[in-house]
Amino acid sequence: MTDGRNVTKMAEKKKNKVEILNRKARHEYHFIDTYEAGLVLQGTEIKSIRSNNANLRDAYCFFKKGELYIKNMFIAEYNFGNIFNHETRRTRKLLMRRQELKKLEKKIKERGFTLIPYRLYLTERGFAKVEIALAQGKKSHDKRQSIKEKDVKRDMARMKKIRL
Repeated sequence: MTDGRNVTKMAEKKKNKVEILNRKARHEYHFIDTYEAGLVLQGTEIKSIRSNNANLRDAYCFFKKGELYIKNMFIAEYNFGNIFNHETRRTRKLLMRRQELKKLEKKIKERGFTLIPYRLYLTERGFAKVEIALAQGKKSHDKRQSIKEKDVKRDMARMKKIRL
């Protein structure tokens, strides 16, 4: 027999698992390095993120006066919000250590790198975090090569499945 409390704890862990990915980013860019950054959010934004109503598809990061911001990240309006609901695509500040910010800003200025928000998730403590990738754009032939590799992996998996 199972204990009822254990079942509810397991259900809570699954329920609190929020992970929003920018899948298109892996296709468009070579990831060099990844960083974790906190987000400055308003009250209804975190509630909307907890209900998986966010999107990173068109989002990008930029520096302004030595601080890092994310623009065009979509967080849907909270359904039960009132007149104090947030704007869906407002510019949000990202929180990182000063040393990391200086290092990233230097790399972006001197080389052809960009910062791409790749993943939005909640920590165990309930804080929203964004995983940012220092990336370099792929050329069209690189994209074709990665598509070929995916197709080959898929075909190999099918062949293994058939043999079993």
